[in-house]
Amino acid sequence: MKLFKKLCIITLSSIVLASCSNDDNPVPVNEEEVITTLTATLTPVGGGTTITLQTKDLDGDGPNAPVITVSGPLSVSTSYNGNLQILNETETPAESINMEIEEENDEHQFFFQATNSIATFDYADVDGNGNPLGLEFTLTTAATAATGTITITLRHLPNKTASGVSDGDITNAGGETDIQATFSVTVQ
Repeated sequence: MKLFKKLCIITLSSIVLASCSNDDNPVPVNEEEVITTLTATLTPVGGGTTITLQTKDLDGDGPNAPVITVSGPLSVSTSYNGNLQILNETETPAESINMEIEEENDEHQFFFQATNSIATFDYADVDGNGNPLGLEFTLTTAATAATGTITITLRHLPNKTASGVSDGDITNAGGETDIQATFSVTVQ
């Protein structure tokens, strides 16, 4: 019986000691945002038809592929003012993620890539440290008709001081991809 009491006391003491810890300064958990929808709105600088590129994936990592749409062709030799709208449509009403990206702008950067030299991109906004962000940008199309793809990637915690990153080169950016979408486009 004495052995049983000693084992109970030891077990109880172990539980009490294990549950006591110094959590006076716990590390806050910064949960990643849920992103279901990315919409790029491209407005021609000199006037004309606004083009919308959108990816929508309402089931996230579920079995359904994202729905990707492009509202029309881009015009040759045209500059477009671009802006991005990022949403979490699992919430009702849909939650805009733009404000969170703007608040944590030093922790985010959008990257733009085009195949077949169909377009070039310039950042039109910066973070609090003067590094590119990409919620606003300029897209300039090629001088000749072509088809290709445009890929838009949002990186969380990129190394914004790495070689080429401030110019939009994703190669050395690091970080984690929050969302990436590739759109098939025509320039005519």
